[in-house]
Amino acid sequence: MILNLKKPSGITSHDAVNKIRNLTGEARVGHGGTLDPFAEGVLVVGVGRESTKKLHQILKGTNKEYLAMLELGKTSTTGDPEGEIKNMASDEEIKSLTDEKIKKVLKNFTGEIEQVPPIYSAVKIKGTPAYKLARQGITPTLAPRKVVIKELELLEFIPPLVKIRAVVSAGTYVRSLAEDIGKALGVGAYLQALVRSRVGEFKIENSRTLEELEKEYAK
Repeated sequence: MILNLKKPSGITSHDAVNKIRNLTGEARVGHGGTLDPFAEGVLVVGVGRESTKKLHQILKGTNKEYLAMLELGKTSTTGDPEGEIKNMASDEEIKSLTDEKIKKVLKNFTGEIEQVPPIYSAVKIKGTPAYKLARQGITPTLAPRKVVIKELELLEFIPPLVKIRAVVSAGTYVRSLAEDIGKALGVGAYLQALVRSRVGEFKIENSRTLEELEKEYAK
């Protein structure tokens, strides 16, 4: 069984998999792409040995769509709300920005770009995840990688918040994209909130919550 789960914010993807494991009684449960704890949205879950084997094949090369909220004028040590937040720009500097300027910057990030993954990520350095090194006070050096930003649309700008829609290739870090957009605007930014609205053909409007699954399996 392949589940289109709507992961809530506040739990890890591993936590969500464990809940599905407990509900279904299946020992083999896996997911097809981690969502950070603060993020919510589509998490494709394979339940059972055959389904977990199919996940890679089903999701290989798929694009992902996100709705991202950036807070301008501040940065985070982790690139998201869970880090140490620092002020980088005044209210006046942020209010001087316009929709047109933001759209121009977003256009520069559309297409194939080079992106450095966040230091708080699962990218491995000599076998050790970067986030484990970062938590030990070691700042890992991560090589830039090529990713493709298929679509990047400004949905709303109400200072200091910018809401965007992004369709990206696998391996893209929206946290890094948010930070790079903030740098390009000259005020800094971090990813305040994130919703994954689509993974390939799996859409958020068709996803199921843990509460819905709990009621189903309680019958």
